[in-house]
Amino acid sequence: MSESKPDKNSRINVIKFALLVSFVCSLLITGAAGGLKKFQLENIELDKQLNLLKAANLVEPGNKPSREEIKRLYDTHIQAVIVDSQGKILAADIGDSLHLYFFKTEDVIQGYILPINSRGLWGKIRGYLAFENDGQTVSGFSVFSHSETPGLGGEIESAWFQKNFKGKKILNSQNKFVSVGIAKGKVANLPETDRGNYVDGISGATLTGKYLSQGIKSTLAQYEAVSITFRQKKLTATEEK
Repeated sequence: MSESKPDKNSRINVIKFALLVSFVCSLLITGAAGGLKKFQLENIELDKQLNLLKAANLVEPGNKPSREEIKRLYDTHIQAVIVDSQGKILAADIGDSLHLYFFKTEDVIQGYILPINSRGLWGKIRGYLAFENDGQTVSGFSVFSHSETPGLGGEIESAWFQKNFKGKKILNSQNKFVSVGIAKGKVANLPETDRGNYVDGISGATLTGKYLSQGIKSTLAQYEAVSITFRQKKLTATEEK
């Protein structure tokens, strides 16, 4: 005895049910994505603030304060500004303007932070490089995004590597701009006159060091007018935000 085939209405009901389930699921997914987007953007901004604080030595490497503490430190000590190619502070973002951050105590500028966006071996390296208010001495460095190989080039995000930047100079012994770079090996192997402008390289990551050095130098050249302004002591205080 042959099985009876499902009638046409049954098939239509199955299709309707499948469509209804798909529609409800799509609404739930869309709603969840929309609701999470706000939190994702907040987390991105919080991570940015944390890395700026690390570069300015306001948060110790390896330490992650609460969200409230990060926001409090950022609002108290960091000021985002926009400058032109001559280092002049602008009221608004225009064409070729550059983004810059002051870190300060009350209205006294203790130093400034530059965003680093460099080529790496496998992708972009993004971070922040901070300077004392003398316009030449590095006070801190942090990396918040990269695609380098873990255990090799990925060591650029480690505390030991980033701490090596502190105290390095972007001017050589003749007070000429040379940037700060990553050595091929140990700084101790370089001529004594060059050691103040380099940090120890990462074993097995020569290309990462090369590309990051190039990216830092390119960025510093863009911001050299800002550094000169600080060297000449023409910018020591700023208005509140």
